[in-house]
Formats: sequence, C-alpha cells, structure tokens
Amino acid sequence: MRPMSEHLFLRACRRQPVERTPIWMMRQAGRYLPAYRAVRARASFLDLCRTPELACEVTLQPIDEFGFDAAILFSDILITLPAMGLDVAFPDTGPKVGSPLRDRAAIDALVVPDPTSSLAPSLEAIRQIKTGLRDRVPLIGFAGAPLTMLTYAVEGGGSKDYPHTKKLLYGDPASAHVLLDKLARTCAAFLEAQVEAGCDAVQIFDSWGGIVSPGDFREYPLRYAKKVIEILRASPTFQSRDIPIIYFVNGCAPYLDDYASSGADVLGVDWRVGIDQVRRRVGDGVALQGNLDPGALFASPAEIRARVADILERAGKVGHIFNLGHGVLPETNPEHVRAMVTAVKELSARS
Repeated sequence: MRPMSEHLFLRACRRQPVERTPIWMMRQAGRYLPAYRAVRARASFLDLCRTPELACEVTLQPIDEFGFDAAILFSDILITLPAMGLDVAFPDTGPKVGSPLRDRAAIDALVVPDPTSSLAPSLEAIRQIKTGLRDRVPLIGFAGAPLTMLTYAVEGGGSKDYPHTKKLLYGDPASAHVLLDKLARTCAAFLEAQVEAGCDAVQIFDSWGGIVSPGDFREYPLRYAKKVIEILRASPTFQSRDIPIIYFVNGCAPYLDDYASSGADVLGVDWRVGIDQVRRRVGDGVALQGNLDPGALFASPAEIRARVADILERAGKVGHIFNLGHGVLPETNPEHVRAMVTAVKELSARS
C-alpha cells in the first residue's frame, strides 16, 4: 500500500509531479447519493454531524462508490457556532441561528471554545474515518472561514444581500474585527484539533468571502483567513507535520491579485473564472483546485468529458487538483459523477 506521504492528492498540494491529476469533491456526501439518503432517513442532519459512527459512514460512502483521491470529513461549517454560544438549527430550508448577533454585547459574550471538549464528536468521527479508510486516501478536515461564519452569525442564516453583515462591517468595524478575531481563533483551534485527531490536510471554506469589494476583501475575509493560517503555521502540530492548507473563496475572480498572499498551499477556484487565468494571476507558488461548474454534471457524459478535458488542458500538469467549483447539487445523477471521475482519471494519465 502506498505510504500516505506519497498519495496523489498530497503530492499535488505540494506542487510535486504526479502520474495523473487527483480528484476529490467538496461536499462529497449529500442528497445526490442514494446511500446517503438512506442514512439521512433515520437521522437528522445534526445527528449525522454529532454521531461519529454516522459521520464516518457517510464520509466513506463516496470513496467506496467513486474512488476519489481524498475524503473530506462529513460535518458542517456552522458546527462551531453552538460551541461559541449560539443556538443553531438545521431545518430542511437551511441553517438558522436562533439569536443573531446584532450588538457588541452579544459579540463580547461569545467564547473561543476548546474543541477537544466542545467538538469532541467531530474529532472522534475523524479517528473512526481514518480507521475505515485504511490509508487508501488522505482525509481532509475543514472549517468555515471567519467572514463566512460572521455572515451566518449576524444574518441568522443565509442571505441574498447581507444587510446586517454590511451594517456591521461598515457601520461598526471595531465590533466586526472583534467578532472576526474570535471566529479566526475558533477556526484555527478546530483545524489544529482535527489534524491532531488524524486529518492529513485542512480546508478553510469562505463560501461568502466574495460578497465584498476588493479593498474590503483585503480588510475582512483575507485578513482573517491569513490569521487562521498564521496560527496554524506557528502551532507545534503543523510545524511537526507537512499538512497542506487549502483556502477556498467562492467568487474569487475579483481578488486574484491578493488571493495567493493568503499563505495557503492550495487555492480553490470556483467556475466563474478560467483556471488558466487564475494561474497567470496568482503565479506558480501555489497549487490550484477546481473548477468544473457543478451544473455541468447535468450534461451528457460526453459533454462532461469534453469539459473535463478543457479544464485539464487549461490547468496544466503540476499543482492541479480536479474539483467542482462548489458542492455537488442534490439533483445530480450519481452516474454523471462517475463519468466525471472516469474522465479525469483517463484524460490526465501520464506516461
């Protein structure tokens, strides 16, 4: 069996040559998989996240089914908010925060939790997943980036225009920075604990980092993503191991000149910008991950293969990890996921 340090995914993260392009998928487990729906029928979403055996089961499902080159922990980016002192529910309509943060007193009341106690089920899930993987592929841990977490904590859920977020950022920036600092320290502590539990790489999800202007991107999302990465780089855990850090900003195109300065080893790329354009703008010092439009999986297998070929050609042969530009859409036919995986493996194979 190949040593973990030699896995395709980890080598690509470090911009080392690989015999083919590795592929993994954000939000691998989900409603598009019949096996996942069967588990979900007997447990709530929050139960899946907080029950290690169930989180392990649904994490392994897409690895067993499709043969991705890395697994990602089944959890949710909002799992840290209850540990900080916020009530979060997960109805089918989307996550809801019970008492959104609307003043400085509420922000000051939040704590930076110890993940070894407050997030123990997620860490136990990691240990069980590592046992179940049997070193077949690496395991990626993840957490929500500070700005994205702020949007949920302040808006109370998803939003179209983010009015409360913008009111905080621009009307009370001092309080915004206090909240972002707490979220950054929570994110870093949780990611470090995930690596200590067994994760081989970590990803910071900035799903809503793209809602601000370029100048405000530097001031808010990027500044605090950098803080998370700096804390991790300085920790004994990360200093003693070669742990790749992935940073994903949904809507990254306006910020490419700043994106590479995050300090991450890998930058995630959504589908709104050509991956060759990203490479020209960010340089050769980082690996790239992406960037097929998730909606393209509704196309025929032949069209999916053509789109895969185009991305592989644009991305080049070193430092690229094939991925969707965001998560798999629930209505996706699993056989189209399989067609994509097959195309990536066949078209990127090198002599």
